[in-house]
Amino acid sequence: MAHNNLTGTVAIITGASSGIGEATAKELAGLGATVAVVARRQERLLALVAEIEAAGGSALAVTADITDRAAAESAVQTVIDRLGRLDILVNNAGLMLLGSVVEQDIEEWERMIAVNQNGLLFMTKAALPHLLSAAEDGPRGVADIVNISSIAGRQAWANFAAYNMTKFGVNGFTEALRQEITKEHVRVGVLEPGAVDTELVSHNNDTIKNDLAVSDAENIPEKLQPEDIAESIAYMVTRHRRSSIAELWAMPTSQA
Repeated sequence: MAHNNLTGTVAIITGASSGIGEATAKELAGLGATVAVVARRQERLLALVAEIEAAGGSALAVTADITDRAAAESAVQTVIDRLGRLDILVNNAGLMLLGSVVEQDIEEWERMIAVNQNGLLFMTKAALPHLLSAAEDGPRGVADIVNISSIAGRQAWANFAAYNMTKFGVNGFTEALRQEITKEHVRVGVLEPGAVDTELVSHNNDTIKNDLAVSDAENIPEKLQPEDIAESIAYMVTRHRRSSIAELWAMPTSQA
């Protein structure tokens, strides 16, 4: 099998109803993977599945709130029941709510921890036995976990404190897990984008959005597009089985 050909594989992508997740689903489907797209917004997922199928790909919509452990486990089980295997997990679902520690609502912190950390933990835990078995028995002889972190997992800024905490945590978890299972040919990599043109900022209040619009973090002439990150994810999961991309940091050319 050509190393860039994902025919016969099954991939789960969380946060697939928009942005990076949606673009990644299209990218991996284009390489031959059957993509199970997971998110809360069912109508978005069904539209995405229809678009992938119209382009000749294969996809399955799985509506789930992965911050609920039982729902995350059930989502993985649905994929196994319907598609029979699991080769790739892309933990992409994420939430960025910004504000100063003094002023920010703790409920916003809890929401970020629920999605960015707990959701990733629940999905990974549920997927691991199936990924290990695909690496052992599958035609590729390898399986993949790609966790989507952020430049905020490498660098801290004022007003990003709790978001920084979640993304620094994702980086640490990813590296520890890599050391635990990579010798069993389940590759574990982290991808840290800079500014990408997605819905991420839109969940903040107007004051934060206005501040961000003029900040160095967002006032960037040409942000990355979701497709740029999707191509990077595809690169990570299509290497020869001897090659594991542990970390990929992707920045807009115009972002310092």
